[in-house]
Amino acid sequence: MSTIAEKFAELARKNAEAEQGGGAKRIENQHQKGKLTARERIGLLMDEGSFEEIGKFVMHRSRDFGLDREHYLGDGVVTGYGTVAGRLVYVFAQDFTVFGGALSETHAEKICRLMDLALKNGAPLIGLNDSGGARIQEGVVSLAGYADIFYRNTLASGVVPQFSAVMGPCAGGAVYSPAITDFILMVENTSYMFVTGPNVVKTVTNEEVTFEELGGASTHSHKSGVAHFSCENEVVAIQYLKQLLSYVPQNCEEEAPRVPYEAGNEKRPALNTLIPENANQPYDIKEVIEAVADEGTFFEVHKNFGENIVVGFARLAGRSIGIVANQPAVLAGVLDIKASEKAARFVRFCDCFNIPLLVFEDVPGFLPGTDQEWNGIIKNGAKLLYAFCEATVPRITVITRKAYGGAYDVMNSKHIGADMNYAWPSAEIAVMGAKGASEIIFKREIAAAEDPEAALAEKVADYTEKFANPYRAAFRGYIDEVILPEETREKLIRGFAMLENKVDTRPRRKHGNIPL
Repeated sequence: MSTIAEKFAELARKNAEAEQGGGAKRIENQHQKGKLTARERIGLLMDEGSFEEIGKFVMHRSRDFGLDREHYLGDGVVTGYGTVAGRLVYVFAQDFTVFGGALSETHAEKICRLMDLALKNGAPLIGLNDSGGARIQEGVVSLAGYADIFYRNTLASGVVPQFSAVMGPCAGGAVYSPAITDFILMVENTSYMFVTGPNVVKTVTNEEVTFEELGGASTHSHKSGVAHFSCENEVVAIQYLKQLLSYVPQNCEEEAPRVPYEAGNEKRPALNTLIPENANQPYDIKEVIEAVADEGTFFEVHKNFGENIVVGFARLAGRSIGIVANQPAVLAGVLDIKASEKAARFVRFCDCFNIPLLVFEDVPGFLPGTDQEWNGIIKNGAKLLYAFCEATVPRITVITRKAYGGAYDVMNSKHIGADMNYAWPSAEIAVMGAKGASEIIFKREIAAAEDPEAALAEKVADYTEKFANPYRAAFRGYIDEVILPEETREKLIRGFAMLENKVDTRPRRKHGNIPL
């Protein structure tokens, strides 16, 4: 019969065994690939000494294909809870040193148990993905495990923030859990995501493609938009995770954390000279964002995808806000499929988690062309329209220059529920640009003129004087105030403070049907 001391020693041995994962050789292989282990990742993410592990000694229950002779404590995933910057979070980290991180029945059960706790206790859920996919030897029970996770991801959506950091392979059905979560981070050169791999692609379509080209961090952050962040290494990815957490609340019932703020001189005179005299000359909207937000707080999301629109988090007088801004420096700031989809997703996230929305508008319209029309600019543009219409958080728009056509409506106009709408004196609010409008309205007069070019120039100048300004909209009450650019930050601080206790009720329904 074992003594108490022997039982204590046995516990110590099992703890040490669990913490070794697949063993020293496989840990060394992980490091040689430039990757950290599951426990090292958790150690970097969590406040020191705060992590409490759950299910440390769980083992798989399978007996087929030799699995009865190979067991590892923890079964390829580390799960638990702890704090990041003093706030409770739940985290799971797949361990590639154990069966390549492959998901088994018990592996999935551990993750599901963690997700249930996150939902019950209203705290963010973080997944650190590094897995070869389903454990083939277990057959359908591993597939069932994935479905159990997907279902919980969906239940948790809009209730608690969910983050996925892909730090290795994530293929096949495994990709759909990160896809449902709110933000995906990928690591350059060591992570990839795809539904079917290069070998299957070659067999079916005869295309030759590498893992990186098919589903690497660069591909998904630039081309597909699947990844919100492409990180140069795992340490940077974890730093980004911590930054993201600092801007979001614990759950849908709470507000995002605020930081102390001391009021000072809120005027920003540099903004008065930012807009070029030539209305067709670009400028960088990020300069406006940086000037208006608290210094050094703007954190851009989806930076490399749909660059004609800028989205991200910032703080204004210490409070977390979400920013959506047309980018005149890229495609003149037009709305296209990528930009619409990117912004709509971000707007919906902010609305889910009580983060006020600030919109900077300089948009000449939607991008024309067969490519856009055939690929669904109508329904994709409608996604952004729907997202703004549906949002009940405080919403303020600042029109810096162009606000043309349907894009004026879509970009958080007064007509779709914006609470406050400001315009700079340089704002041009009209159905379209002066030249296009003049060519339509005065078509016959211009054609009949002795000098059509001079006649067109005269009509453009006349139209510009009458309509290329913010005052017609202000006369109607569509613009609450025309302000000097330097006053923008001051007005926004006061506006959001006024809207702090906003309550907006909507018709009772199960849910709307966004045009997906």
